[in-house]
Amino acid sequence: MAVRDVVSADGTNIVYRVTGPAEARPLVLLHGWAANLRCWGRAADDLAARFRVLAVDLRGHGYSDAPAAGYDDPKNWAADVAAVLAAEGIESDAILLGWSYGGIVLSDYLTAYGTGAIAGVVFTGATANIGRGVPGGTTGPAMQAAIPGVFEESAGRAVRAFGAFGNANTGPGADKGADAQRLFGTSLATAPSVRKALFYRTVDNTETLRALDIPVLVLHGTDDQVVPIENARFIYEAVPDARASFWEGAKHGLFLEDRARFVAEIGMFADSL
Repeated sequence: MAVRDVVSADGTNIVYRVTGPAEARPLVLLHGWAANLRCWGRAADDLAARFRVLAVDLRGHGYSDAPAAGYDDPKNWAADVAAVLAAEGIESDAILLGWSYGGIVLSDYLTAYGTGAIAGVVFTGATANIGRGVPGGTTGPAMQAAIPGVFEESAGRAVRAFGAFGNANTGPGADKGADAQRLFGTSLATAPSVRKALFYRTVDNTETLRALDIPVLVLHGTDDQVVPIENARFIYEAVPDARASFWEGAKHGLFLEDRARFVAEIGMFADSL
């Protein structure tokens, strides 16, 4: 395992972790809102058995820099991904995997840089668009219940607001407590100003989805309370070569809810490329 960093186009330092065989197909993991590269838990380790896994701390999250502004510019998010790929010498054959808000980030990258370095894309519990009235960019009831409290600087109010998520990220089960607490702590560790800035953004990547010339896998739980399954169906219907796996009754963090199934479906997708 190696933890590395690279300076993005606007000077923001982006931190990422590399695991797995150096000669394997690159798999870039882009986490969601108020998370970090550790959110993937043991799924990242399992994936590293066959992929060269690059788990990125998005700007404003984890150990990456948190600039005061610029979160509303899609080109910044795109440049962050491009900088990581360039730093690792990746010019082809990569898979981009975005969870939740990470789906917007990877879509921003595809809009700005195209698919030359990318063999396939995975959206898991993700959306490609965001903003009031933007198609395929709605928020689910757990997210709606948490806003605006999750933007608060008051620790007490923020903690109570994040409590509205319940088991939305992990699914139910006595074995999910440690993962749930880890995500909860990561969310609180993300600056309130960053949490807020990510939502005050309007992006419509629909035309990019419609023009994609690479395969896309859409993974989504039918009971996702954070990103509605309608957003996943929107991506599936927009992309020319899309495959979908809708998990009946599953919630938002499929890689935590059923790690073995998640890793297997990513592997099958990679085998098809």
